Amino acid sequence: MIIIDYLKTTIILLMIIAAAGCVSDDESTSDYPSYSYENTNTNPISTNDNESTNTNYTEPKTTKNTVPNKKYDASGYCPYVVDGDTIDVQGVGRIRLVGVNTPERGQPGYQQAKDYVKMMCLGKTVDLDIDDAKNYDRYGRVLAVVYINDVNLNAELLRKGYAEIMYIPPSEFNPYNWT
Repeated sequence: MIIIDYLKTTIILLMIIAAAGCVSDDESTSDYPSYSYENTNTNPISTNDNESTNTNYTEPKTTKNTVPNKKYDASGYCPYVVDGDTIDVQGVGRIRLVGVNTPERGQPGYQQAKDYVKMMCLGKTVDLDIDDAKNYDRYGRVLAVVYINDVNLNAELLRKGYAEIMYIPPSEFNPYNWT
């Protein structure tokens, strides 16, 4: 009887430990909308015209995108700006502006960088040149250069002093060439 109780207790503890390992601290306490990314697809662009656009942005690999110009990989409406280097694009998902780094919440310059990106992107259609060398970052965000009316937003953030260069190879883009 003691052995059975010990086995039950051990199984319960293993289940608790396994469940605790499934919980992530990534942005769990943030006020950002939650997103679910499946990184099994290395190409965040889908060409299936029968798929509808998901307004919850939960599956960036199943999207319907308009490509206004062959030099862009995707385009979509920007309903939300997370911060100075991260936006949401309808039909694609969460986008991390490649090659740049803006201040984090609570750091000097955070609000100015975020406000500039809001002014440029929020409520507008943006074009994306997705990094061919590495499509996603470790958080599942699509890595891309964002264009508004053919203006490279990533480069503008650097030029205006809202961001610093953050070059992490492999990358199709070299931000040192933008300055």
